[in-house]
Amino acid sequence: MTTEPELPTVSATETDARTLPVTAVSSPSNGMVGEIRGWARDVFFAIGTAILIVVFLYQPVKVEGTSMLPELVDQERIFVNKFVYRIERIQRKDIVVFWYPLDPTKSYIKRVVGMPGDVVEIRRGGVYINDKPLDENYILPEYLDHRTYPPVYVEPGHYFVLGDHRNQSNDSRMWGLVPEKYIYGKAVFRYWPIDKMGSLD
Repeated sequence: MTTEPELPTVSATETDARTLPVTAVSSPSNGMVGEIRGWARDVFFAIGTAILIVVFLYQPVKVEGTSMLPELVDQERIFVNKFVYRIERIQRKDIVVFWYPLDPTKSYIKRVVGMPGDVVEIRRGGVYINDKPLDENYILPEYLDHRTYPPVYVEPGHYFVLGDHRNQSNDSRMWGLVPEKYIYGKAVFRYWPIDKMGSLD
């Protein structure tokens, strides 16, 4: 509830009192109400902007499983950029989130290894792209799968993906390529746990 501001008193004769203008002076409480309204407006605008960013640009997701160790740990929380691939191409070694080709109701997170047009071959655990070894400094020796897999041609509009924890990952070695239309975002930022907060490689 608001009250009318108290008017200042004016000293005048009876004849002058009817003609002298009386000026209202804003009380301190009115200024405070205005500041609170402005502050509330800014807060609501910031919240609305954050919601729009999350809905249209970034999606928070929870990592489940150990196939991306050591980069991503089970139950960590990350942000996925859902807009980035509208303005730039998917790159080799990107960590992507996609609909599982054999069951599009599920989503997976893996690292892109083979690009469209590549021939991907795995020899005793080492990845070869078009007969050249791929440098994978993000793989720990104890996580390597030392088996050999036959060459795979990556068709246009598709990608060959692998988990970083090679001996525990269900990936393109087992079920094949990922259509580009199934890839809906890039993992870009870890926000939980706090002590590991930061951008992803």
